[in-house]
Amino acid sequence: MSDFTFAELSPDMILAALEQCGIFPQSGLLALNSYENRVYQFLSDEQKRYVVKFYRPQRWSNEQILEEHVFSQALADAEIPVVAPLVHQGETLHFAEQYRFALFNSVGGRQFELDNLDHLEWMGRFIGR
Repeated sequence: MSDFTFAELSPDMILAALEQCGIFPQSGLLALNSYENRVYQFLSDEQKRYVVKFYRPQRWSNEQILEEHVFSQALADAEIPVVAPLVHQGETLHFAEQYRFALFNSVGGRQFELDNLDHLEWMGRFIGR
């Protein structure tokens, strides 16, 4: 297993990374649960909620990350409720020093419950499409 660290991913570096995408946080950075990556939610100066995901160094190649981005966009285009990464200057994968990151709209949701008949019917509609 390769060494990796988020030790140098400081709040100042995160803010600078967001600013290079034209996003200026107004609120603090709220850390969200993620096992391998660093994920933060925040409110922009335009009162829009975003999530930024910094990918674990040395875990995925750029090609693998971009494949995930393309797949997410294809699902969103097919009206499957997923959140695809935002495009800035024609790109979804961005760089801040040794870190790679993507920016997403923050969208609320619910946990899928297998014993909830309404949830199962909803899922069946997607499968049926």
